[in-house]
Amino acid sequence: MWLVVACVPLLPAILVACARYGVEAASLCRGAVAWALRLLRGRACAKSTHAFVFSRCTHGQADSVLRTFELYADTRPSPCIGPVTGEALDRALRRMGPSRVLELGMHCGYTSVRVLRLLPSAGRLIAVELDPLAAELGEEVILVAGFKHSQFQVLTSSSAEAIPTLGLFLEVNRGISEGLDMVLMDHDPEQYLPDLLALEREGLLRPSGCSVLLIYSNRRAAADGGEVMDWIRARPDRYSVQSELPFMTEIFYQNKSTRVDE
Repeated sequence: MWLVVACVPLLPAILVACARYGVEAASLCRGAVAWALRLLRGRACAKSTHAFVFSRCTHGQADSVLRTFELYADTRPSPCIGPVTGEALDRALRRMGPSRVLELGMHCGYTSVRVLRLLPSAGRLIAVELDPLAAELGEEVILVAGFKHSQFQVLTSSSAEAIPTLGLFLEVNRGISEGLDMVLMDHDPEQYLPDLLALEREGLLRPSGCSVLLIYSNRRAAADGGEVMDWIRARPDRYSVQSELPFMTEIFYQNKSTRVDE
């Protein structure tokens, strides 16, 4: 919030720049204003959603937390993926049976709770959220749902900053873990391809198989994520498309060169 407030005194200078430098400056300014508005709306939505869920759900019951999220989303704008996409996520979780899951973009914690309730007792979720407020509120929701800190880790940073550090959390370099069994991307669709490349480069995707779920908030976001799908389809040796739904695409990664057939 302080960043938005700090930008307000700069608005006259921004308007002068738009008048002097024309189209390029105007485009830049529109982008900056749109970003500030998205930040304000996102934070207001996060606070409102958290207050509603926190006050109306049955604490300690994950399913009650999810139902309360969905009740809120029935009548108000909400960043949560909703029950339709959530049920598709549940099917993928039950089919894959992951024990190490990475979530990029946790928003208010709805998806985090949805994942955690289907992980095995020794499973672990790592959630990465850029907005410190959303990360704090999301973590509170996870705890309200009855999960313990030993079952999840919330990292407040950008995905680009977090990914190089994940090997320490997963203990991949020590040979304790093969890497991630599942990755959920629900942040910025323009980051989906760079982040997927970074995860593969860092050796964080389990070579024997990792499911990657690309979640889109709307059809425009899905169109913005087209680059990653073009890249995936051009590499059938490592990637395959498992399913494509209106707001979620599931792909499967497998490094066949390291697979040992039984």
